[in-house]
Amino acid sequence: MPTIDEYLAAHASQFEDDLCELLRIPSVSADPARRPDMERAAGWVADHLRAVGLTARLIPAPGPPLVYAESPPVAGAPRVLVYGHYDVQPPDPLELWTSPPFEPTRRGGNLYARGASDDKGQVLTHIKSAQAWLAAEQRLPVQLKFIIEGEEEVGSHGIESFLAEHPEHLACDCVVISDGGKLTCDIPAVTYGLRGIAYYELRVTGPNRDLHSGSFGGSVTNPANALARILSAMIDRAGKVQIPGFYDDVVPLGQREREQLSSLPFDEAAYFADIGVSGATGEEGYTTLERRWARPTFDISGLSGGYQGQGAKTVLPATASAKFSFRLVPNQDPQRITAALRRWLPGVTPPGVQIELVDWHGSPGVLVPLDSPYVAAAARALEAAFGHPPAYTREGGSIPIVLTFHQMLKADSLLLGWGQDDDNCHSPNEKFALADFHRGIRASAKLWEELGKIAKQAAS
Repeated sequence: MPTIDEYLAAHASQFEDDLCELLRIPSVSADPARRPDMERAAGWVADHLRAVGLTARLIPAPGPPLVYAESPPVAGAPRVLVYGHYDVQPPDPLELWTSPPFEPTRRGGNLYARGASDDKGQVLTHIKSAQAWLAAEQRLPVQLKFIIEGEEEVGSHGIESFLAEHPEHLACDCVVISDGGKLTCDIPAVTYGLRGIAYYELRVTGPNRDLHSGSFGGSVTNPANALARILSAMIDRAGKVQIPGFYDDVVPLGQREREQLSSLPFDEAAYFADIGVSGATGEEGYTTLERRWARPTFDISGLSGGYQGQGAKTVLPATASAKFSFRLVPNQDPQRITAALRRWLPGVTPPGVQIELVDWHGSPGVLVPLDSPYVAAAARALEAAFGHPPAYTREGGSIPIVLTFHQMLKADSLLLGWGQDDDNCHSPNEKFALADFHRGIRASAKLWEELGKIAKQAAS
């Protein structure tokens, strides 16, 4: 029988082909027209888990189905829940893609496609590691459970409901999530903190129709102007959000953590150069990494209103709208933020317009304890696969289900991402380095071994 490493090497090309097959399915959860593709992606994942040797099924949900799979229990070993998602972000703007977003293309050692890094490629690393164990050893050293959802990019409503109603199905000792990145190309990371999010749409309505800006301008409140005033009032020149009470529950960064973050091998100039900017603004008094990972923020995600066609049209628009979010740090409550925002908005809204605030979704931030034996096991696995000890980092993005797992399952979460900062997740030309795909599979396979060892030591 081949060893696990031999099996991984022999099947590397097939693993890539399987990933390409999944990436060709345009499973965009935000687009209702893609619902058949969502069903197809869920079926693909379930079928693949069955082919690997796990018991798998689709769980109906109001939205796209959940995919659940498990291996048999292992006496004296932990139960490990692997979470991921098969839905992807919309590929727009299509004209900025070098190759079509749902036609996976190998280029420069990378695989380009929507979902390559976020999150299909990373989810598949754990499925393939289970395949390698079962093929080479005919067993797994731990019980694995998989829960793969199709709504992560739009709020995780289905899995939240399922977990609330059936927590026993997902009962586990630790949760493994790969939906992020490494610190650098060669330095892996254990992520111990995630920011939360509160996401809104603000709609501003003025006159009952578009008006001639020459005839009516100056006598009628322009909804687009009003929207700009409201948005600019939300944050000051020092980068501080102006909603009363916004910072009340923020836990200040301690000196020890600030020193730890400053010791990481982060090249700020290279970071800015990679994203094509000469510098940046942010909350005064904090470093780039602190702003990015551990401080709350306000960002506009989209603006609409008025004439957007070619040339000029002197119009005073009847409506304008913006989509924006606050990234939240642990202890900030999205519901409290929403209530404070609703109280504050009328006071900064000019007369002559009406506003509607749509609360799309929200989730608190979370911190993971670093003294967990599962974190130590993950560190050993990452070093074995990547040849370098992991860095311990926080992440600016949000994975809403992490807090739910912590609250409902009372389980430690291992946030182990294989991606890179320049993977263009949520942007055109998303990619996943093929080397990271294969190192991720090896790290995952090593993780199951390390977790099994810890369980045996604890039991002895």
